[in-house]
Amino acid sequence: METRYLNTLITSVDAGTFSKAAELLHITQSAVSQRIKFLEEYFGQQLLDRSGQRLVLTSAGKMVFAKAKEILEKEKEMLACLQASAVQKRLSLCCTPTFGMAYLPLVLSSFLRVHSDISDFKFIFLQPSEALQGLRNEDFDLAVIEHRLDLDFAGFNRFFMPDDEMLVVASATLLIPNVDGVVQLSDLKNIRLFARRDGCSSKELMRKNLETHGFDFNGFESVVVSDDLHFTIQSVLQGDGIAYLSQALVSNYLFSGELVGLRVEGFQHRRGRSVVMLPQRSEDVLLMELLESIFTVVSPLWRPRMVNDAVCDG
Repeated sequence: METRYLNTLITSVDAGTFSKAAELLHITQSAVSQRIKFLEEYFGQQLLDRSGQRLVLTSAGKMVFAKAKEILEKEKEMLACLQASAVQKRLSLCCTPTFGMAYLPLVLSSFLRVHSDISDFKFIFLQPSEALQGLRNEDFDLAVIEHRLDLDFAGFNRFFMPDDEMLVVASATLLIPNVDGVVQLSDLKNIRLFARRDGCSSKELMRKNLETHGFDFNGFESVVVSDDLHFTIQSVLQGDGIAYLSQALVSNYLFSGELVGLRVEGFQHRRGRSVVMLPQRSEDVLLMELLESIFTVVSPLWRPRMVNDAVCDG
């Protein structure tokens, strides 16, 4: 039976007359009368007493009326559930710029190929501390960050990925003296350095490396600070200076021989790489599938390993 018949019964009783019910239902009075007649024939009993000025429920009508309300309420709940499940899926991802440039296009291509019903996928590039604060504020659902090895992940669920390998990269035309790709810091001091802004883990790692050797950024010929990784890479390709970059970011240029990757004697060349989310989101199926896509692209043979203790152990 279509629930519109039950709704007509309820509306007729509440309105008191077929004519008022017809107005409320935007149908003719005859249609209202026919629907009530259908119900009475269906149940085999008279449901309404039509003898007075207002429609009155019979004993059988009272029972049908009460159950009809329950049925319509269940229908309403069902429709609400269906609408909720049909709400277009939304995801918001934050990542550090290196991951965004080196991996994000492949991750999105893989993930969205399976989840084509996601209507709103937002991503933003932030530095590690900014990304963690954004997660705390629930500005986005998940963050992928490259970070210093001692970064504190207290309050988050962290999924380890293989460490990111950092290199000093230069155009092959610069002919920087090196032995098997290892260079002395003194051979770089009089070259222009293209660096990231403060807060970027690559700059913080290089700062720490320089301090270990008793140097700072003032030891370079000049320092150009830019958040545009594409600009930095193009400048280095043209021989305008050097940069401290992720090997993953310039792997194609290293393979082609256009860039040379150098390890500075005594430098720490590793930084961490992690996927981070709030603990309460770790049961979110969609987020876990996004996590799987990230690991499939970045390191297919490396399986996600979660740590949610107070301090990152690197």
